[in-house]
Amino acid sequence: MDEKILKALCEPRRFLLLQLMAERGYCVRALARQSYLSESAVSQHLKILREAGLVYGVKKGYYTHYCLDKEALGHVIDEL
Repeated sequence: MDEKILKALCEPRRFLLLQLMAERGYCVRALARQSYLSESAVSQHLKILREAGLVYGVKKGYYTHYCLDKEALGHVIDEL
């Protein structure tokens, strides 16, 4: 398993963001409100999750909505 994936999953706040995105996609501002983190903190966590291939962004107008890549997460679960 890729080290980036393990690094992304071991942080509790990133795990919380993954749980939120399991239901639907969110923009950074909405994730910040839901998780009680600053928008900059959410952006940094999303960067790590994107680099690990666990989330992806979909541009909707001015905002980017981030979604959980359920297929990638399924592969991680299978490996574990």
